Amino acid sequence: MNIAWRLKKQAEIQPQKIAVKFPKRSYGGQYQYSSITFQELDHESDKLAYQLLKKGAKRGDRVLLFMRPSLHFHAMVFALYKARLVPVMIDPGMGRKNLLNCIKQCKPTVMIAESEVQLARKLFSKSFENICLSISTGKFKFGADYSMIELLHGETGAVDFEQTPDDELAAILFTSGGTGAPKGVLYTHGIFDRQTSMLQELFSLTPSDVDIPGFPLFSLFTLAMGLTSVIPDMDPRHPAQCNPEALVKNILDNKATFIAGSPAIWERVADFCVSHHLTLPTVKYVVMFGAPVRSELHEKFQRILTLGDTYTPYGATECLPVSLANGKALLRETKEKSQKGHGTCIGLPVPGVQVKIIKATDEEISNLDKIEELKSGEIGEIIVTGPTVTPGYDGNDKATLLAKIQSNSGLWHRMGDVGYLDEKGELWFCGRKGHVYRDSTQVKYSIPTEAIYNNHPEVLRSALIKYANSPALVVQLKNPKSYSCDRREQIKKELIAQAQNFDHTKNIKTIFYAKSFPVDVRHNIKIDRQKLGQMATEGKLL
Repeated sequence: MNIAWRLKKQAEIQPQKIAVKFPKRSYGGQYQYSSITFQELDHESDKLAYQLLKKGAKRGDRVLLFMRPSLHFHAMVFALYKARLVPVMIDPGMGRKNLLNCIKQCKPTVMIAESEVQLARKLFSKSFENICLSISTGKFKFGADYSMIELLHGETGAVDFEQTPDDELAAILFTSGGTGAPKGVLYTHGIFDRQTSMLQELFSLTPSDVDIPGFPLFSLFTLAMGLTSVIPDMDPRHPAQCNPEALVKNILDNKATFIAGSPAIWERVADFCVSHHLTLPTVKYVVMFGAPVRSELHEKFQRILTLGDTYTPYGATECLPVSLANGKALLRETKEKSQKGHGTCIGLPVPGVQVKIIKATDEEISNLDKIEELKSGEIGEIIVTGPTVTPGYDGNDKATLLAKIQSNSGLWHRMGDVGYLDEKGELWFCGRKGHVYRDSTQVKYSIPTEAIYNNHPEVLRSALIKYANSPALVVQLKNPKSYSCDRREQIKKELIAQAQNFDHTKNIKTIFYAKSFPVDVRHNIKIDRQKLGQMATEGKLL
């Protein structure tokens, strides 16, 4: 089933219901919202699909898509699905070298992009050498063959997409490259459809809910469920720099019930609400993904939400969702255990998903028969199988062989993370496999180790690194500019003394300070521990 069928169905059931709202701030600080109904969204995507095919795009063509959130963004994405074209989505913030490599690797033949990317095509033509058709998203072409305005003013016609097979390629979504080279994940229409059903069931979402997506692609799921999606006033490329006052206004103006995105967004929103004594009375779900969420953030939202709760789904671009935990249960049942260095509880596997913990290895695992499965409570590599496991990576057979395990019961994905299953079957996250410290006498996992130091009242966060062939720690203080040298040295002594109470931290004697931590480009929250280790080696830390 083509995922665009869900939009067509919503347009038939509730044609006049608002599908997407887009904010524009007035001089008085209030917002005016332009909008588009489900019927209008469906008709616009029909027209764009027809026009793209008429202008020369062919079924199966790969379409490089760089488009800012707008009223037309969702229409364009659904148009690509209807035309059975394959959108290629890459994080623009991953750096020029990675970005150009990704484009060159996936060989798109169509490009729909903002003016900056149209200009980049001229400057770095080799990466764009396969482009045969280019559409500018703005009013002006900037060297493109057509502007999107021209397509929207063109005629419409029938586009047949109802017979799309489940296993037909629907999109290529690149990983952020936060823990290695970015890879293009192959998504089929069937996977998108099953993800939509799973997410709708997990959160009991109905068309009466209102979504504010901190991560733009998430709204494609909620629109497919029939929800109104309100585009927030923020730059999705920089979630950690969002304006919390603007987001709170967007939430309150639209009586949002479902808000989702990086913890970096909701940290700022929570701090703003607490400092201004605000509540979010209509919000039922605050969904945070991309990295482990601190207990303090769950606690803040318990004061802010009068009806709802926080939720932390676990997964990856290659398989989402895997498990789900909610804030109230975490604070009540697992907070203390996490603070004592037992990892972060990420909940029970969602229905339809199976999780195993195996002995960690960096080698390929060709078949499930070759794994060594670990017992409850033993930390190892996390592998998962279920209806949303993606088949592999585009043009990267080596990475696919390393990440996938064949079995008679279905394909398994190696998450690249370490953790364990407890006696209740709940999954606990202990960090990335590549962030494990290991030498001839000891093994240390990042999340359990860092938790001990994060308990200090003046520590914002910490990171386990390898330094001079020994384990070391990097700390970011909550107010780094307010400490004298003597006080920083005293805090180091306090942290080392605190660590003596735990076997897995008592031999860490080297602690550095960093004013800020390098983080991933997508969620602005995953710590780049390898880079911190390099900074320590180069003498760039205090």
